[in-house]
Order: sequence, then C-alpha cells, then structure tokens
Amino acid sequence: MKLIILIFAVLCIITFAVLPAEALSVSTLTITIGQNGDARVNLHYQLTMVEQAAVYFQIADPAAELKNALESNLNEQVTVYEAGTTSADVIIPSFASVSQGTGKKTITTPGFSFISVQKVADGYWFAPLISPDFTPKVTTIVFPDGSTEILYNQIDIPSFTHQIV
Repeated sequence: MKLIILIFAVLCIITFAVLPAEALSVSTLTITIGQNGDARVNLHYQLTMVEQAAVYFQIADPAAELKNALESNLNEQVTVYEAGTTSADVIIPSFASVSQGTGKKTITTPGFSFISVQKVADGYWFAPLISPDFTPKVTTIVFPDGSTEILYNQIDIPSFTHQIV
C-alpha cells in the first residue's frame, strides 16, 4: 500500500513540475476569404495531455470559448463548425471588406493581433500553471482567386489588400 502511495506522490510531483512548461501551441492558421468577404478560418493547435483531458471530459468547451471570444472581439456572429483537441473551423461573416471598381474587385483583410488572446488567457485562474503560445507557426491568407499571403511566427497579422481582376 505504501508503494502505491509513493508512486502516486511521485507522479503528482512530476505532473506539477512539468505542467507549467506545457500549454496550447498554435501550429497553423489558414484564413480563406470568400468573394463576399466572409472568411473560413481553420486553426490547428496542439494541446497538452491535461488540456486534452479537460476537453474530453467536457471540463472545457473549446467551441463555446472560441465563439464567445470571437464574437466579443469582432462584434459579429460567428459559426463554429468544429473545435476539438487538434483544430477549430470557424466562419466569420464580413471579415474582409470588398469594394468593386472599374472591372476589379478589391479585398482588404483587417489587421489583428493574438496579443489580446494572450491577455484573456492571463485572466484565467489557471494562468500561472500554463504558458500558451498563441503565435501561429504559419499563417496563410487565401484570396478568392487562389493568391496567398504567408507569414511565419507572427503574433501581429497585418492588413492585406488584394485586387481580383
């Protein structure tokens, strides 16, 4: 019996020693802009085992958290199609502005930053236990004609303007 308690205690110590070093890490962000300016956003990320367990046991609801965070920051209704332990898929209406002129359509995406997401995460009670990395390793913006803008390791995503003939 003492051996079981000792093993359990060692596992707890190891878990709490490793836990602060691990957290959510964003690998890719793909924003596909439609002709009308709506955006389909796909985010791929890695969660720690603890975070995966929280999702699995429904302690955390990534879809609800994501929807709430996006709607409060964008002042737009968003549709979360999927949010799980490895990715999220969201539709954001009127994400980009679209203007028409002399046979050309101009699409302008807004600039945005993940710094505000970090500030929100810092407000949670468990913030001292984790160190999430919200900076996407690769951000890809895809315009309706297939043109792309690719950024690497950028926490601030600039605005892009693209003309479609």
